[in-house]
Amino acid sequence: MKVEELEKTLSRGEIGPLYYFHGDEPYLMERAAKRLVDRVVSADFRDFNLDVFYGNEVKGEEIATAAQTLPMFAERRLVLVKRAGDLNAAALDLLLPTVTDPPSSTCLVFLGEKVDQRKKFFQEVKKHGELVDCKRPYENQLGAFIREEARELGKRVEPAAVELLLYLVGNNLGELATQLAKVATFAGERETVTVADVKEIVSDTKVESVFDLANALGERNLVKAFRSLATILRDGEAPLMLLAMIARHFRQLWRVRELVAKQVGQQEIARQTGINPYFLKGIVDQARNFSVAELRDVFEALYMADLALKGGEGGGKPALVMERLVMGICGPRG
Repeated sequence: MKVEELEKTLSRGEIGPLYYFHGDEPYLMERAAKRLVDRVVSADFRDFNLDVFYGNEVKGEEIATAAQTLPMFAERRLVLVKRAGDLNAAALDLLLPTVTDPPSSTCLVFLGEKVDQRKKFFQEVKKHGELVDCKRPYENQLGAFIREEARELGKRVEPAAVELLLYLVGNNLGELATQLAKVATFAGERETVTVADVKEIVSDTKVESVFDLANALGERNLVKAFRSLATILRDGEAPLMLLAMIARHFRQLWRVRELVAKQVGQQEIARQTGINPYFLKGIVDQARNFSVAELRDVFEALYMADLALKGGEGGGKPALVMERLVMGICGPRG
């Protein structure tokens, strides 16, 4: 089951006795777990009916005992096990009877990163409960994520504001949700979050410099790029995260460059790439700054920078690696 499917079942009031959340997106796991807690356990009785354990600290019998305990003043209790991937083999074996016949008066929830369906424990969870996949969304799904988060906050977001938020913050779901909540608070009584709202709030964070750097590189403006890079490094932005944002920007430029070469109209370019028309003209202008051969060189430089930052040549000096990358992209043609 995907986490999106789970949320549909929760909206229908269908709550099972057993869940194991796994995947590479902790924000989705935590959000789903919170929604389960909110639906299963009344806030007034959480002291009696909510147990939270951590897999690196708890013994299997403690979880089993809590799961078998009857709720107080309520129909169900919830037992939440975070860092379930740290449960050892003995604990999983001890929990087998509980997951094989989960008590109907308890909702037992595990949060882990990986599942091994060769193991009896996970086979029984799949048979008697739900394995919920919390996979990080693809780039083209992030807009839907923002719109859904906005609905939870009672807001809608202008398409251009969605795109700007993605440019400024990147693909970190937790950070996207945090920044969106700030923007929604700033919007106050207004139902719609605008580009101006995003600029007003998110522009005060260090991510604006990442946005500026990506544009400066696309414009091949060396002075502007170095200025933005200096700000980013001073504020402590992780170099690998920064590299990922630059790579995303140049993937867009490559795709737009191909479509421009085929004389595709801007409306169709926007449709095929998912770039909001609000930003499209600037992206098209930047794409024209690079030949196909130069874009290949950029991706080669991005790859070499990635290797260096992960411990290759120059790996201990991220500032030097990033400065070389900027010079390579903005430097003279040929």
